[in-house]
Amino acid sequence: MTDEARGFWVVGPGRGEIRSERLDGPSDGDVVVQALFSGISRGTEALVFGGHVPQSEWTRMRAPFQKGEFPAPVKYGYASVGRIDVGPDDLRGRTVFVLHPHQTRYVVPSSAVHVLPSGVPPARAVLAANLETALNGMWDGRPHVGDRISVIGGGTVGCLTAWLASTIPGCRVELVDINPDRARVAHGLGVRFSLPEHAARDADLVIHASGSADGLQLALEVAGVEATIVELSWFGDHSVPLALGGAFHSKRLTIASSQVGRVAPAQRPRWDARRRMELALGLLSDASLDVLITGESPFDDLPAVMADLARAPGDTLCHRIRY
Repeated sequence: MTDEARGFWVVGPGRGEIRSERLDGPSDGDVVVQALFSGISRGTEALVFGGHVPQSEWTRMRAPFQKGEFPAPVKYGYASVGRIDVGPDDLRGRTVFVLHPHQTRYVVPSSAVHVLPSGVPPARAVLAANLETALNGMWDGRPHVGDRISVIGGGTVGCLTAWLASTIPGCRVELVDINPDRARVAHGLGVRFSLPEHAARDADLVIHASGSADGLQLALEVAGVEATIVELSWFGDHSVPLALGGAFHSKRLTIASSQVGRVAPAQRPRWDARRRMELALGLLSDASLDVLITGESPFDDLPAVMADLARAPGDTLCHRIRY
């Protein structure tokens, strides 16, 4: 049995195209998924699209079911939602989330699919991978009840992190971004918003997700004594200058990396990636998160959409692709 599919490939820095391929029939334990939606993880995918993955990270940055190699040609992505057309009786017809590149149809092991909980619409489920990253960042930060939490950077991951933090009783959460239009998004999520010049100081925990050196510098400035700054941004091959001659040492600040490829150490004895993803999917039942979907395009337009988002993202948060 064979089947035809079409997938999005990065074919060179700033260039993408849709390619056709033949799928082998599923083996025992496999399922065939017909894509309904996928989401563009704009920060990471823009770096991949621009050819900015450093050679030292070519192996570690491989996405599940990626084809090709960095820098190009490569088929990359990890936020696909689809319907199982072929598979076991208990899965056939179910709607699932899969960490798969942008593609119309694909064959994966049944262990790789996550059935959407009731109450989570497929169109919103494209946020699952970003929410999983935000969850891991919160675990790495280990916030406490009543903390003053500053989230620097109002992209999709930053907004999701601020939203998660706001659910902790007694916490004062502030989302900080240079774009004043993010105030509307923050309001929709029930989170306070500030421009950088008005950001509150003396935070107990700072989550940095702006992807900019200025944002990370601000994170150091707003952190309180002996606070931790959790770095959620990934900069690819870009250098990040940082002024550490100020209060960094006297305040005994800590900059901690967070990366979704591994479950945060504090949770690792009891949690695995599958349990973490199930939690993320369950949390997506909150309809307020729809404010993070800022656009939608048909799959055939994806090469042009990626080029536009990489060049001038504007107010884009999560851009959804429709199949």
